[in-house]
Amino acid sequence: MITFINRFEVTGPAEEFEEAFERTSAFFAAQPGFIRHRLLHHINDPELYVNVADWDDEDTFRRALAQPEFVAHRTALRALSSSDPNLYTPMLERVAR
Repeated sequence: MITFINRFEVTGPAEEFEEAFERTSAFFAAQPGFIRHRLLHHINDPELYVNVADWDDEDTFRRALAQPEFVAHRTALRALSSSDPNLYTPMLERVAR
């Protein structure tokens, strides 16, 4: 499993960003290898969001990004925000009992 973390700084209307992200979320959820994701909104800074997404592996993630349909999603999000996307390998997870 890999984890994709993308920090967004929204420069356009927040409602439009959230709607564009919702459409992008539906696109990714339909792709092979997608496991789950969460969109987080910063408590004190309304322009900051973080997407945390889990994928089976880097190959399935890269194949999803290479889909021609993704171009429209990327374009819409870039028009409303800047971002800092990175891939991570989970190292440790602990849950409360």
